[in-house]
Amino acid sequence: MSTSDALELIAVTARALCPRPLWEQIPRIRQADIRRVILREKDLSAEDYTALAEKVLLACEACGVELMIHQYPQTARALGLSSLHLPLGQLSEALCREFAMVGSSVHSPEQLEQAERCGVSYVTAGHVFATACKPGLPPRGVAFLRELCGRTELPVYAIGGITPERLPELAESGVRGACIMSAAMRL
Repeated sequence: MSTSDALELIAVTARALCPRPLWEQIPRIRQADIRRVILREKDLSAEDYTALAEKVLLACEACGVELMIHQYPQTARALGLSSLHLPLGQLSEALCREFAMVGSSVHSPEQLEQAERCGVSYVTAGHVFATACKPGLPPRGVAFLRELCGRTELPVYAIGGITPERLPELAESGVRGACIMSAAMRL
């Protein structure tokens, strides 16, 4: 998978889409020149999530991939990780100060402002294109990305329905990069 105009790609996990154990997917992700993974897996309990994160972290460390914990700051602390991705409702200034990198997903200019006030390091913005993850919800489109990028100095990453074929269109929007799920899980 190649990036378009140096867009940074972030893999967002969805183990149900992966034909092998998630930790075995990490070398394939790295071979595709993806250096950051958000371990999303929202259906897991905190205990099960942490157990999975331990295995994925070993694979990430072996491949030179940064692992970002999603929604469980206690897991990041337990594993000694400094990167965290949180739903907007979980964000706080305290967490943004505690962790070296904190990101959040935003879906409007108002949510972008809220994330900025908390002190995030970056935002993911979407969903940009139609995606099976958000059935029935209309996509926000590339114009939405342009608007957000014009409102902030923060790095903005597109999310939702991202495919390699759409990267050139995204590159023109001003985003730093894109988050991919299905394509990364099926490498």
